[in-house]
Order: sequence, then C-alpha cells, then structure tokens
Amino acid sequence: MRVLCSSTLIGEFFVIGFAGLVAMKDDGLATSTVWWVCGVAMVVSVLLCGMITRPGGVQLGWALQAGLILSGFVVPTMFFLGAVFAGLWWASVHYGRRIDEVKAGWAAAQASAGPDAA
Repeated sequence: MRVLCSSTLIGEFFVIGFAGLVAMKDDGLATSTVWWVCGVAMVVSVLLCGMITRPGGVQLGWALQAGLILSGFVVPTMFFLGAVFAGLWWASVHYGRRIDEVKAGWAAAQASAGPDAA
C-alpha cells in the first residue's frame, strides 16, 4: 500500500505546485498567501508518504484529497483534478491493502512450507 499511496501523493505534490502557479494570476489573491497555502499542502503531501502505514495516515490523505477538491473554488480545474486524485487515492488504498494481504499470505505459506520448499 505504501508504494501506491506514495506515488499518488508525489503526483499531488506537483499538481499542487502547478495549481499555485495558476492561482498566482488571480489579482484578488496575495502571492504570499497562495504560496503559503500551496507550500503547506506540498509539504503535507511529502510528509504523508512516510506516514501512510501509521495510524491516521490514510485519513490525513483523505483530508488532503478533500482540500484538493475544495481548491477548485480558487482554480476551477482543481475540481476535476481533485476528483481524479481522490479516485487514485481510493484505488491506491484499496488495492494496496489487497496486495499487502496477498503478500502476507504468500509469505506465511512459504514460511510454513519450510526452507526445503524453495
């Protein structure tokens, strides 16, 4: 699960940065505010890569997904991109857990078969 979720989060890192560049063109927003918000979101996305397997890591990821969708009120394209990344996040969590279960089952079968079964 960690690899799939981390890949999604790194993709979001770049999307958040590019959305910040687009948001800077809005005359109603202060450049410093845009970069503080985007900078914090980018740091959170990178830090979450290391927190995925810890308690609350997946829930924080969902909060980031909600934030990306809500950022569509500033950059309308983010409604679409946020929804795409929320779908990728769901798939990463869902299929990542299934892969981890299969790997654990395979490892347990190999361990119970003994060292001569290889």
